[in-house]
Amino acid sequence: MSADRTGRVKRNEITAPSTRDLLNQDLAKQVRTAYDRIEDRGMSACLFGSGGTCCRHCNMGPCQIIDGVESMVGICGATADTVAARHFARMVAAGTAAHTDHAREMVRGFIATAKGETPHEIKDVAKLHKMATIFGIEIEGRDKNEIALELGEKALAEFGQQDGVLTMLKRAPKKQQKVWKKQGVEPRGIDREVVEMMHRTHMGVDQDYRNLMLQASRCALADGWGASMLSTELTDIMFGTPVPRRAIIDLGVLKADHVNVTVHGHEPLLAESLCLAAEDEELLALVKKVGAKGINLAGVCCTGNEILMRRGIPVAGSFIQQEMVLATGAVEAMVVDVQCVMQSVAQVVKEKHTEIITTNYRAKMPDAIHIQFEESEAYASAKKILERAILNFKKRGDCYIPTDKKFDIVVGFSHETINYMLGGRFRQSYRPLNDNIINGRIKGVAAIVGCEHYKYADDVHFQIAKELLKNNVLILATGCAAQALGRAGLMRPEAAAEYCGAGLAEVCATVGMPPVLHVGSCVDNSRLLIALTEMVKEGGLGEDISELPACGTAPLWMSEKAVAIGQYFVASGAHVVFQNLPIAGAKAFNKYLLGGIKEQFGACWDVEEDPIKLARKMIAAIDGKREALGINKKQDRVLFDMEMRRDMQSGQGIPGVGCGQK
Repeated sequence: MSADRTGRVKRNEITAPSTRDLLNQDLAKQVRTAYDRIEDRGMSACLFGSGGTCCRHCNMGPCQIIDGVESMVGICGATADTVAARHFARMVAAGTAAHTDHAREMVRGFIATAKGETPHEIKDVAKLHKMATIFGIEIEGRDKNEIALELGEKALAEFGQQDGVLTMLKRAPKKQQKVWKKQGVEPRGIDREVVEMMHRTHMGVDQDYRNLMLQASRCALADGWGASMLSTELTDIMFGTPVPRRAIIDLGVLKADHVNVTVHGHEPLLAESLCLAAEDEELLALVKKVGAKGINLAGVCCTGNEILMRRGIPVAGSFIQQEMVLATGAVEAMVVDVQCVMQSVAQVVKEKHTEIITTNYRAKMPDAIHIQFEESEAYASAKKILERAILNFKKRGDCYIPTDKKFDIVVGFSHETINYMLGGRFRQSYRPLNDNIINGRIKGVAAIVGCEHYKYADDVHFQIAKELLKNNVLILATGCAAQALGRAGLMRPEAAAEYCGAGLAEVCATVGMPPVLHVGSCVDNSRLLIALTEMVKEGGLGEDISELPACGTAPLWMSEKAVAIGQYFVASGAHVVFQNLPIAGAKAFNKYLLGGIKEQFGACWDVEEDPIKLARKMIAAIDGKREALGINKKQDRVLFDMEMRRDMQSGQGIPGVGCGQK
C-alpha cells in the first residue's frame, strides 16, 4: 500500500483491524479525526519544504531556494546546502530539547524520591550502585537514598555544565570515544549543545554544512549518551528495571464495565503516580458507588510503553490511535503530559463525556481541563485526577469497544534482560548473541524505532520486520514502532517459527524469546546504545559500534526527536535508514549525509521509501559488516568436548558456539 500523490493513505486502505472496525461504526463517524482531515487536504506537500530548501529563519524571506540556480539563493546569499543543513540541525536540536526537558523532570523526580518527598522509592539498588560507580560516587556502607541523592545531584549538574565532557560518554567503546575526541564532538553539557546549535543556525552565523553537522552530532550525542540515557537509567532505578512479562495492547483493552483512564505523553512520573493512586481505598469505594467494577488504566504512546514495560499495564493505542481511543466513547478521561499529544483530541471529545486533562504547565490546550501535577504532592495530584475521571463514569453515553481486537505480547527487554536471557542466571553475557552472529544463525541486529503517522501505510513496520526476520535479523524495537510490531503479532515467542529464517528461529526457540524485542519508549533508545556497546566489549565483532553487523531505522518518523535519535546513532557508528529526509533539495548536503559523513563517524544515513527495499538496504549494510569482519560464511556446528565445557564454565567463549548448539 502506498500514499496517493497528495501524500495520503486512503481510509479504505487502513490495515489495522481495530482502527478499521471503529471507523466503520456510526459512533466514530460522528467525530472528525486525522483521517477526515487528511481526506480534506487537496494539496501536495511543498517541494521546497520537503527538500529542505525553504528558509524562514529571518524576516527577509521566506526564501525558496533552488540548488544550482544562482538567482535562487537566499536573500542573504545562503545556498541550498546551508539552508537544508540548518533545518536538519534545528530538528536535531528540537528533538534533543524534548528528550532533555523530559530527562530533567525525571532527574528532579529522582532527587525528590531520594529525599522521601514522593510516594515512589529506590527499587533497583544494583543499578543504583552501578550508576554511582560510573559517576565516581562512594557506595560502601551508605544508605541507598543517600547514594541516590548524590547521583541525582551530579546528574542534574550535567544539564547546565559548561565545560568538560559528559560522564556517560565513557560507557561507549574506547575506539568510539577516540573518534568523538578527534572530531571535536564530545558534548560538554546537555543544555549547552542545544543552545549553541540554535545559535549557529541563526541567520548569518554558521554557513558551512559540514561544520553545522559537527555541532548537530555533538548535540545529538548529548541526547543519546546524556539526557536520554540519564532518564532511562534513573527511571529504572526508581521504578524498577523492566523484566519480561506478558501484556496486551490495542483498543480492545478498554473495559465497558470499568472506569477507563488513558495516560498519554512521555513522562512516567505522572503515570506511575496514577498507578499507585488507582489502588487507593477511598477511590475504589467511589468506583463502586458510581456502579463501575474498577479502574482500568491504559497507556497511549510512549507513556504507555513506560508502564507497559514495568507494570504490564495494557496499551490502548499508539500515536496514530490516540483519536481512535477517544472515538470509542468509553474513556472517562485522557490524562496527558508532554509531547505527541494532538490538539485535536479535545475536539474529538466535545460531544462526549470524556475529559482531556492536561497536567504539565508546559503543555496546555484549549478546551481541555488543567490539573497541574505536582511532584511534591504526586499522590494527591494523581488522586484528584482519578476522582474526576471516576465521577465521569455515570455520564457515559453510547460506546463501542472492539473487544476482539487486542493482542498478546511479551515486553520488558532492557539491555540487562537481554544479557540475562542469553547468558543465564549464573553466567549473564552477550557471548551467546555474538557467537550466533559469528556462526551465522543470526545475521545481525536491527533496530526499528520511532513514530507512526498518516503519510504512509500503517503496515510499513510489519513489512520491514517480516523481511528482516526471514533473513535471520534479530529486531529490537522502541516507541510507537514497537506497538505497531506488537499489533502485528511479532512480539510473541511463537512468531519465530512463523516469520524467522531457520537460524534465528532456532535461537529464539532455544531461549524462549520473541524475534522482536520491545525495549521501551523513544527515550529508551539509549538502551540500544548500551546493548551495542556490550556486544563490542564481548568481543569477536570489532572494536566499536561501526564494525558491528547492526543497522537502524525509524521509517515512519514524525517527530523531530526521531531525527535526533537517528543522528546520535550515526555519530555513534550505526548505519541508519529512514523513508525520507528533508535534504533532497541540497545536492552536496544530501550526498554528505548519505555517504560523506561516514568518513568521520564510520556510519551514515540512507533513505528508501519502499519498505521492502528499505529492509534489503539494512540487510545489505549488515552483510557488508559481516564481510569486513570475515564472518560472512556460515560456520559448521561444533560439538562440545570436555575441554570446551571447562572453558565455558570458566567464562571463556568458544568461537562458533552459542545457544542452540548441540
